[in-house]
Amino acid sequence: MFADLSTAAALWGAVIFSGLYHGINPGMGWPLAVSAALMERKHSALGKALAMLALGHFLAMIGILLPFSMMIFLVEWEREIRIGAGCLVIAMGIYLLINRKHPKFLARVHPARLALWSFLAAMAHGAGLMLVPIFLGICAIDAQDTGHLAAQALMTSNVMTAFGVALVHTAAMIIAGGIIATVIYLWLGLKFLSRTWFNLDLVWALSLVVVGAFGVASAFIGH
Repeated sequence: MFADLSTAAALWGAVIFSGLYHGINPGMGWPLAVSAALMERKHSALGKALAMLALGHFLAMIGILLPFSMMIFLVEWEREIRIGAGCLVIAMGIYLLINRKHPKFLARVHPARLALWSFLAAMAHGAGLMLVPIFLGICAIDAQDTGHLAAQALMTSNVMTAFGVALVHTAAMIIAGGIIATVIYLWLGLKFLSRTWFNLDLVWALSLVVVGAFGVASAFIGH
């Protein structure tokens, strides 16, 4: 019982941590929010831009998690699906390690369409895939706690969990990115940003491999 609670806390902590990590990463869009606010010269523009980035990110997370939550056969094949999902995340990380170029189609999205840009950026960088092993681990714990429920009832629970994971993750993401964007917009400015630009592409790709390996390992261990 206590082991399940501690594992659940660790998994939800991973949801929050990954959100903070995504928010800090410039590749998820907070520099665009700073740019939009500076161009419009309005404080409100920063909040609007961050809201659009959050919306796009949330929709990307749901777009990835929802199909997994609606798998009725997740009840019987939960371990195999978790292993497969973990391997998929590892493969995405390896691909990003080999292909270090940013997706060209993102440059074609108009800067004003921040929600669309955020959605496509999260998809292209595998941000949603990173959550899949964590999400499946949470679903497995919920299934153990509720006993032998009907598949339909369990699927409904998993759908709600998917929305919860996406919401908590996105909230953490936009809080982290929003704090950085606000500090740069109000005090530091774009000149500071151009001088101190940091690139997390390598760390991002490696983190996908680590999260995927964690998902596979936890599936074998049984958590």
